[in-house]
Amino acid sequence: MRREITIEIEPGRSVSGRWRVPGQPSSTAVLLAHGAGAGQDHPAITRLAEGLVGRGLPVLTFNYPYMDAGRRFPDRQEVLLSCHRAAADWLTQQSFRRLVLAGRSMGGRMASYLAAEGYPCAGLVLYAYPLHPAGKPDRIRADHLPRVTVPMLFFVGGRDRLALPHLVERHLTTLKRGELKIIPHADHSFNVPKRVGSRQEVLKGILYHTAQWISSLG
Repeated sequence: MRREITIEIEPGRSVSGRWRVPGQPSSTAVLLAHGAGAGQDHPAITRLAEGLVGRGLPVLTFNYPYMDAGRRFPDRQEVLLSCHRAAADWLTQQSFRRLVLAGRSMGGRMASYLAAEGYPCAGLVLYAYPLHPAGKPDRIRADHLPRVTVPMLFFVGGRDRLALPHLVERHLTTLKRGELKIIPHADHSFNVPKRVGSRQEVLKGILYHTAQWISSLG
Protein backbone atom coordinates (compact mmCIF):
# COMPACT_ATOMS: atom_id res chain seq x y z
CA MET A 1 0.00 0.00 0.00
CA ARG A 2 1.25 3.47 -0.87
CA ARG A 3 -0.45 6.72 0.00
CA GLU A 4 0.37 10.39 -0.36
CA ILE A 5 0.70 12.30 2.88
CA THR A 6 1.37 15.86 3.98
CA ILE A 7 4.01 16.49 6.63
CA GLU A 8 3.57 19.69 8.58
CA ILE A 9 6.85 21.38 9.47
CA GLU A 10 5.18 24.26 11.25
CA PRO A 11 1.76 25.92 10.98
CA GLY A 12 1.24 26.94 7.36
CA ARG A 13 4.33 25.13 6.10
CA SER A 14 4.39 21.54 4.91
CA VAL A 15 5.98 19.12 2.45
CA SER A 16 4.80 16.04 0.58
CA GLY A 17 5.55 12.47 1.55
CA ARG A 18 4.99 8.93 0.28
CA TRP A 19 4.04 6.34 2.89
CA ARG A 20 4.57 2.73 1.84
CA VAL A 21 3.45 -0.17 4.03
CA PRO A 22 3.78 -3.87 3.13
CA GLY A 23 0.97 -6.33 3.74
CA GLN A 24 2.71 -7.84 6.74
CA PRO A 25 4.87 -5.01 8.09
CA SER A 26 7.89 -5.36 10.30
CA SER A 27 7.91 -3.62 13.66
CA THR A 28 10.74 -1.43 12.32
CA ALA A 29 9.93 1.51 10.05
CA VAL A 30 12.42 3.36 7.83
CA LEU A 31 12.59 7.08 7.07
CA LEU A 32 14.38 7.44 3.72
CA ALA A 33 15.62 10.90 2.72
CA HIS A 34 16.65 11.96 -0.78
CA GLY A 35 19.89 13.54 -1.95
CA ALA A 36 20.56 17.13 -2.99
CA GLY A 37 19.89 16.82 -6.72
CA ALA A 38 16.80 14.62 -6.87
CA GLY A 39 13.60 14.28 -4.82
CA GLN A 40 11.70 11.38 -3.36
CA ASP A 41 10.35 10.30 -6.78
CA HIS A 42 13.80 9.85 -8.30
CA PRO A 43 14.20 6.28 -9.59
CA ALA A 44 17.07 5.57 -7.17
CA ILE A 45 15.00 6.56 -4.12
CA THR A 46 11.92 4.79 -5.44
CA ARG A 47 13.93 1.62 -6.04
CA LEU A 48 15.35 1.69 -2.52
CA ALA A 49 11.97 2.42 -0.95
CA GLU A 50 10.08 -0.25 -2.87
CA GLY A 51 12.89 -2.75 -2.37
CA LEU A 52 12.76 -2.28 1.40
CA VAL A 53 8.98 -2.52 1.40
CA GLY A 54 9.32 -5.75 -0.55
CA ARG A 55 11.40 -7.04 2.36
CA GLY A 56 8.67 -6.21 4.86
CA LEU A 57 9.81 -2.78 6.01
CA PRO A 58 7.40 0.19 6.07
CA VAL A 59 9.10 3.19 4.43
CA LEU A 60 8.37 6.91 4.49
CA THR A 61 9.97 9.18 1.89
CA PHE A 62 9.53 12.95 1.72
CA ASN A 63 10.68 16.03 -0.15
CA TYR A 64 12.65 18.84 1.43
CA PRO A 65 10.98 22.25 0.95
CA TYR A 66 13.18 23.39 -1.95
CA MET A 67 12.36 20.25 -3.90
CA ASP A 68 8.60 20.62 -3.43
CA ALA A 69 8.94 24.26 -4.51
CA GLY A 70 10.80 23.30 -7.69
CA ARG A 71 13.99 25.09 -6.71
CA ARG A 72 17.35 23.77 -7.80
CA PHE A 73 19.49 24.46 -4.75
CA PRO A 74 18.97 22.96 -1.28
CA ASP A 75 17.61 24.95 1.62
CA ARG A 76 19.82 26.09 4.47
CA GLN A 77 20.86 23.30 6.80
CA GLU A 78 18.56 24.45 9.61
CA VAL A 79 15.59 24.30 7.22
CA LEU A 80 16.56 20.83 6.00
CA LEU A 81 16.90 19.60 9.57
CA SER A 82 13.58 21.10 10.63
CA CYS A 83 11.85 19.31 7.76
CA HIS A 84 13.69 16.06 8.41
CA ARG A 85 12.75 16.17 12.10
CA ALA A 86 9.09 16.77 11.21
CA ALA A 87 9.12 13.72 8.92
CA ALA A 88 10.71 11.61 11.66
CA ASP A 89 8.09 12.86 14.14
CA TRP A 90 5.29 11.88 11.74
CA LEU A 91 6.71 8.39 11.39
CA THR A 92 7.26 8.03 15.14
CA GLN A 93 3.55 8.72 15.66
CA GLN A 94 2.67 5.65 13.55
CA SER A 95 3.46 3.45 16.57
CA PHE A 96 6.16 1.19 15.17
CA ARG A 97 8.53 -0.28 17.73
CA ARG A 98 11.69 1.04 16.12
CA LEU A 99 12.71 3.78 13.71
CA VAL A 100 15.69 3.58 11.37
CA LEU A 101 16.90 6.82 9.80
CA ALA A 102 18.20 6.26 6.27
CA GLY A 103 19.18 8.61 3.50
CA ARG A 104 21.08 9.04 0.30
CA SER A 105 23.98 11.52 0.18
CA MET A 106 22.72 14.83 1.63
CA GLY A 107 19.64 13.14 3.10
CA GLY A 108 21.87 10.70 4.95
CA ARG A 109 23.99 13.54 6.25
CA MET A 110 20.90 15.28 7.65
CA ALA A 111 19.81 11.99 9.25
CA SER A 112 23.22 11.66 10.90
CA TYR A 113 22.97 15.18 12.35
CA LEU A 114 19.60 14.30 13.88
CA ALA A 115 21.03 11.13 15.39
CA ALA A 116 24.05 13.02 16.72
CA GLU A 117 21.64 15.45 18.39
CA GLY A 118 20.04 12.49 20.14
CA TYR A 119 16.91 11.97 18.05
CA PRO A 120 15.59 8.55 19.13
CA CYS A 121 16.25 5.89 16.51
CA ALA A 122 17.52 2.33 16.36
CA GLY A 123 20.15 2.94 13.70
CA LEU A 124 21.36 4.86 10.66
CA VAL A 125 21.70 3.61 7.08
CA LEU A 126 23.76 6.01 4.97
CA TYR A 127 23.85 5.52 1.21
CA ALA A 128 26.77 7.34 -0.49
CA TYR A 129 27.50 9.48 2.55
CA PRO A 130 29.06 12.75 1.29
CA LEU A 131 32.17 12.79 3.45
CA HIS A 132 33.31 15.99 1.74
CA PRO A 133 32.21 18.15 -1.23
CA ALA A 134 33.48 17.07 -4.64
CA GLY A 135 36.96 18.49 -5.21
CA LYS A 136 37.21 19.77 -1.61
CA PRO A 137 38.65 16.92 0.48
CA ASP A 138 39.72 19.39 3.16
CA ARG A 139 36.08 20.07 4.10
CA ILE A 140 35.35 16.90 6.07
CA ARG A 141 31.78 16.32 7.27
CA ALA A 142 32.47 13.79 9.98
CA ASP A 143 33.09 15.68 13.24
CA HIS A 144 29.61 14.84 14.55
CA LEU A 145 29.65 11.13 13.69
CA PRO A 146 31.48 9.98 16.88
CA ARG A 147 28.58 11.48 18.86
CA VAL A 148 26.10 9.08 17.24
CA THR A 149 25.28 6.42 19.85
CA VAL A 150 23.34 3.99 17.60
CA PRO A 151 24.71 1.57 14.98
CA MET A 152 25.53 3.06 11.58
CA LEU A 153 25.74 1.28 8.22
CA PHE A 154 27.61 3.08 5.43
CA PHE A 155 27.51 2.13 1.73
CA VAL A 156 30.36 3.86 -0.10
CA GLY A 157 31.45 3.53 -3.72
CA GLY A 158 35.11 2.86 -4.34
CA ARG A 159 35.15 5.66 -6.96
CA ASP A 160 32.99 8.15 -5.09
CA ARG A 161 34.38 11.66 -5.61
CA LEU A 162 32.61 12.76 -2.42
CA ALA A 163 34.31 10.09 -0.30
CA LEU A 164 37.93 9.58 -1.32
CA PRO A 165 39.23 6.19 -0.16
CA HIS A 166 42.00 7.43 2.15
CA LEU A 167 39.55 9.78 3.87
CA VAL A 168 36.96 7.01 4.23
CA GLU A 169 39.70 4.94 5.88
CA ARG A 170 40.60 7.76 8.23
CA HIS A 171 37.13 8.97 9.25
CA LEU A 172 34.64 6.13 8.78
CA THR A 173 36.48 2.89 9.54
CA THR A 174 37.44 4.24 12.96
CA LEU A 175 33.85 4.82 14.13
CA LYS A 176 33.05 2.51 17.04
CA ARG A 177 29.39 2.22 16.04
CA GLY A 178 29.99 2.17 12.29
CA GLU A 179 29.92 -0.64 9.74
CA LEU A 180 31.25 0.05 6.27
CA LYS A 181 30.31 -1.60 2.98
CA ILE A 182 32.65 -0.58 0.17
CA ILE A 183 31.23 -1.13 -3.32
CA PRO A 184 34.21 -1.62 -5.65
CA HIS A 185 34.24 0.43 -8.85
CA ALA A 186 31.00 2.31 -7.89
CA ASP A 187 30.68 6.08 -8.14
CA HIS A 188 28.55 8.40 -6.00
CA SER A 189 25.39 7.22 -7.80
CA PHE A 190 26.43 3.56 -7.43
CA ASN A 191 27.05 3.27 -11.17
CA VAL A 192 29.69 0.69 -12.07
CA PRO A 193 31.49 -0.12 -15.33
CA LYS A 194 29.65 -2.64 -17.51
CA ARG A 195 32.59 -5.02 -17.31
CA VAL A 196 31.97 -5.56 -13.57
CA GLY A 197 28.18 -5.49 -13.40
CA SER A 198 25.24 -3.12 -13.40
CA ARG A 199 23.70 -0.50 -11.15
CA GLN A 200 20.67 -2.74 -10.76
CA GLU A 201 22.84 -5.53 -9.38
CA VAL A 202 24.55 -3.10 -7.02
CA LEU A 203 21.20 -1.85 -5.67
CA LYS A 204 20.00 -5.42 -5.24
CA GLY A 205 23.02 -6.15 -3.06
CA ILE A 206 22.57 -2.91 -1.12
CA LEU A 207 18.93 -3.78 -0.39
CA TYR A 208 19.85 -7.27 0.75
CA HIS A 209 22.52 -6.03 3.17
CA THR A 210 20.29 -3.20 4.42
CA ALA A 211 17.44 -5.58 5.28
CA GLN A 212 19.82 -8.06 6.93
CA TRP A 213 21.46 -5.33 8.98
CA ILE A 214 18.14 -3.87 10.13
CA SER A 215 16.92 -7.31 11.19
CA SER A 216 20.11 -7.73 13.25
CA LEU A 217 19.27 -4.67 15.35
CA GLY A 218 17.11 -6.95 17.53
